[in-house]
Amino acid sequence: MDIKEYFARISYRGSYDKPDLATLTDIFQHHIRAVPFENLSIHCGEIIELDLEATYNKIVKKKRGGWCMENNHILSWVLKTLGYDVTLLGSKVYVPEYDAYADEIDHLLLKVVLDDKSYIVDGGFGMVYQLWQPLELVAGTDQPQTPGVFRLLEENGVWYLEKVKRKQWVPNQSLSTSHNVEKEVCRRIYLFTLQPRDIEEFRASNTHLQTAPDSLFVTKSMCSLQTPDGIRALVGWKLTEIKYNYKDNMDLVDIRILADEEMEETLKEKFNVTLDKKFVPINKSRLSLF
Repeated sequence: MDIKEYFARISYRGSYDKPDLATLTDIFQHHIRAVPFENLSIHCGEIIELDLEATYNKIVKKKRGGWCMENNHILSWVLKTLGYDVTLLGSKVYVPEYDAYADEIDHLLLKVVLDDKSYIVDGGFGMVYQLWQPLELVAGTDQPQTPGVFRLLEENGVWYLEKVKRKQWVPNQSLSTSHNVEKEVCRRIYLFTLQPRDIEEFRASNTHLQTAPDSLFVTKSMCSLQTPDGIRALVGWKLTEIKYNYKDNMDLVDIRILADEEMEETLKEKFNVTLDKKFVPINKSRLSLF
């Protein structure tokens, strides 16, 4: 595992001799624009391993993406290598379908301490809920970023992350999500505590999420990548491209349904992903990721 090879993978050419907030933010943004949030392994008959070297091989050498336990695991290695104070945290993701948070921790995120301030660094959530900058660990303060306004709340040692959404302009309305989702002003994302975690504590969740019949990752194939002005995402056969704050505090949403024969080329062109095995797209869950 070579830090310079990782930097080449994310096209980062900046300095990294000083572990400060500007460098952290720069590396983080290069990562989320180069490494997709994706679960394609599940739909190619591959096993997602909770092993740092396997993750490095997949993301850096094979130029693939990964989910939170891959993206944030490798980011923790990168930041620790550069001298940052990094702690693994576990969170429970909010599920709008059930209006509830997960029963067990099912998401890995990072806490980074810099100059006596703590930040949440999460490069593994994907879609429109992906942070674009480290989030200062302060409660009740709006923290505007390009994707929207993020906010942390705290109650009895439990922290809650939420995002205030913009309105969406969808030219091809017939392909859009439900009106309920479009009217949603604020989305809860996950809750977490500051209890330090070890990667081994995510082993059960890593297995469950890729094998349970009702797991969102089993019922939906997904690949999303942040772009300089928005995101693009392939969920099942639906390709969505969003330009943030296109006009009047509104996001422009372009949706297209792909044919099977377009999938491979789209993954290559839009996400720089080439798969080793046969990919079988799926979109059984009605849960909106937007």
